[in-house]
Amino acid sequence: MKIKSFAAGIVAVLLASLGLCACAGLPGFGEKQQQEDQGADAVIGSGRQTLRIVSGSENQELEPILEEFAQESGIRIEMTYQGSLDIMRTLEQETIEYDAVWPASSLWLNVGDTGHRVKHAESISITPVVFGIRQSLAEELGFVGREVSVQDILDAITAGELKFCMTSATQSNSGASAYIGFLYALLGNPDMITEEDLQSPRLQADIQSLLSGVDRSSGSSDWLKDMFLEGGYDAMVNYECLIIQANEELESRGEETLYVVYPYDGLTLADSPLGYVDQGDDAKEEAFLELQEYLLSDEAQNAIQRTGRRTGYTGISEENQDVFRTDWGVQPDRVLSTMKMPSTEVLFEALNLYQTDFKKPSLNLYCLDYSGSMSGKGNEQLVAAMEQLLLQENAEKNFLQASKDEVNVLILFDDEILAEYTAVGSGEELEALYDRVAEQETGSGTDMYLAADEALNILSAYDLSQYTPAIILLTDGMSGGSYDMFMEHYQALGVDVPVFSIMFGDADPEQLEELAAATNARVFDGREDLIDAFRKVKGYN
Repeated sequence: MKIKSFAAGIVAVLLASLGLCACAGLPGFGEKQQQEDQGADAVIGSGRQTLRIVSGSENQELEPILEEFAQESGIRIEMTYQGSLDIMRTLEQETIEYDAVWPASSLWLNVGDTGHRVKHAESISITPVVFGIRQSLAEELGFVGREVSVQDILDAITAGELKFCMTSATQSNSGASAYIGFLYALLGNPDMITEEDLQSPRLQADIQSLLSGVDRSSGSSDWLKDMFLEGGYDAMVNYECLIIQANEELESRGEETLYVVYPYDGLTLADSPLGYVDQGDDAKEEAFLELQEYLLSDEAQNAIQRTGRRTGYTGISEENQDVFRTDWGVQPDRVLSTMKMPSTEVLFEALNLYQTDFKKPSLNLYCLDYSGSMSGKGNEQLVAAMEQLLLQENAEKNFLQASKDEVNVLILFDDEILAEYTAVGSGEELEALYDRVAEQETGSGTDMYLAADEALNILSAYDLSQYTPAIILLTDGMSGGSYDMFMEHYQALGVDVPVFSIMFGDADPEQLEELAAATNARVFDGREDLIDAFRKVKGYN
């Protein structure tokens, strides 16, 4: 099969980035409805066979290439985007609702596919996990034009010279990969990390210091890039391909670009494996192999390189050198080598320690709607969602347990503040909050701005440099109150605190999106699965 001209591909990419289409042309209402019915994030093409693929969010940029395949083959592709750990959990389930999996790294296939149901797995592209640092800051730090170690980065953080954004190591592959790379480097690159290594006081002090440099977190690599582009941040840890895409956007705006830094002693790779979930359907398997062959063809691999991904370990084709720009610090000829990942047991122990001991503690302010319209099913789902976060036995299943210094505040509201409760740490005090949630009765109207404003008052009493703070707002109705008053107080606080929202019932998406845009946050849809929405938003902090 052949890819159409590169110009056509660029048009498709531009259309996709503008949100005008998820595939060729503008989908009609019927196709949009079908997409919603299927629960997919993107429906590409139509035809004789459908492939349902669960994928890392970073593959959204490859949708125009998938559209080329769908048009030529007559195979419809449904893409559902999840974090790498969610994909791992999907593979662990007795029934897998997808025909193929496409995580960022083989690590999650190896750990999750205990039933050995995935076959034909092949790497589609390769991208290292790197630091992107504002060019002027990289120059001040002396990182330009030389090899940089993890210790160099740690020194810059402890000197107060570097802060960075990063995805959560317990929710996203880029964060997990960077974190594992840090551990290896700080341990002097042993052949394998052991559980004993993780208990080293020196390692624990160093990794805590390094992660203290994280000033914003995210549960998604792709959203981290978008968040970075909207905020005034100095650096981020992300895939090389997403740093390149961020630079293309920054340059188009006339803004300072990022300089790519490869921590040579802790450099990890995402190998983007695409594998078939064998459920005995020969026609599905044939369609999958057709897609995989297409993506591995010379023309498709060239188009994939144009998105900033590498297609081998030893360089970039001559015609794509302009994408991997050396003036941005990108090293197109760098020879990449894989790092041996720890055993499953050590990996999970490392992720648990990240969540409970190593990362900067979270400061979560939950504004929970107890208006009259939440009575019944809505309130039942709210209680069930908080049960998964506050009861640590449940939270641990999703690597969302609290640390010993984490602060959780509940602000229960309707058209006034009904109650406030605070718990520090992960013990009985935190779990007792669940009883408060379950016991609270619903009231009358809705004023989410009043609750969010109260959250700002509470935040003002903390040294926010010692926490990763977030306001997490749940509401099921259009709110009264004053957005302008809240924003006046928010700006007076002078700290970057995201206001994440969970949309439920008849909540006004415009109001919630307005808050999210103003605070560089996002809105999660809890109308289908409120428990999952709460879990996702907690993963962003």
